Amino acid sequence: MRSSFQIIKEHLNNFYLIIRLSIFELKSNNNSHYLGVLWEVINPLILISIYWFVFGFGIRGNQSVGGVKYLPWLLSGITVWFFISPAIVQGSKSIYSRINIISKMNFSMSVIPTYVITSMFYQHLILTVISMVIMSLYGYLPTLYILQLPYFMLTTLILLISISLITSTLSTIIRDVQMVVQSIVRVLFYITPILWTVEKLPYPIRMLMKLNPFYYIVEGYRSALLGENWYFIDHKVYTLYFWVLILVSLLIGSILHVKFRKRFVDYL
Repeated sequence: MRSSFQIIKEHLNNFYLIIRLSIFELKSNNNSHYLGVLWEVINPLILISIYWFVFGFGIRGNQSVGGVKYLPWLLSGITVWFFISPAIVQGSKSIYSRINIISKMNFSMSVIPTYVITSMFYQHLILTVISMVIMSLYGYLPTLYILQLPYFMLTTLILLISISLITSTLSTIIRDVQMVVQSIVRVLFYITPILWTVEKLPYPIRMLMKLNPFYYIVEGYRSALLGENWYFIDHKVYTLYFWVLILVSLLIGSILHVKFRKRFVDYL
């Protein structure tokens, strides 16, 4: 627990540094493109169009999902995935890919995955607004349930930071971990109900799939954006499981990071 409190304290003390570095990261990643940060939104929109055509028209025949038209249903779930996927991958290699620079600077290494992930959160906010506009054109206007959206955004950030503390430390020690992380992210995309529904699956399999914390996040986003219910209240046991998983991830990540960070430079 001491390691976790230490990591939290470092984040609080370096909050403004995290914001400044995340903005710099966002700009530096796109300064060679004419359209700059717009590509952070254009690329997801292109992929969404492809998924809509292939899965919405090709496979489902443009049928609705639970009374919701396929495109709004797809947007409400996949929007957060375009934040989750790159955040996990980039967060896992955030330390070793910057080790030459950070070894010459005086700040807590624990904030590195955080500012990298935060830089992607700005793009997520823009994409979420665009998705809400498109859904409004389909008649799905924001309701009172939209108030739970900040909660799910915050929980997504905390979960990703907790996971990145584990993966960034392990990837610095063993580079092969990075390849494992990328493979797991690809699998998670298809076992999370983003492109398809789980209603036709047997009940035990549906419960097993809920062990995936991103299932909770995607369904929470859908409830907020489509105005279905107060997801975190109506699924209290699942919410408790989700937060226990976050705390365990944070605890493990903090212990690993604090234990090995003094020797990160040795793993170059």
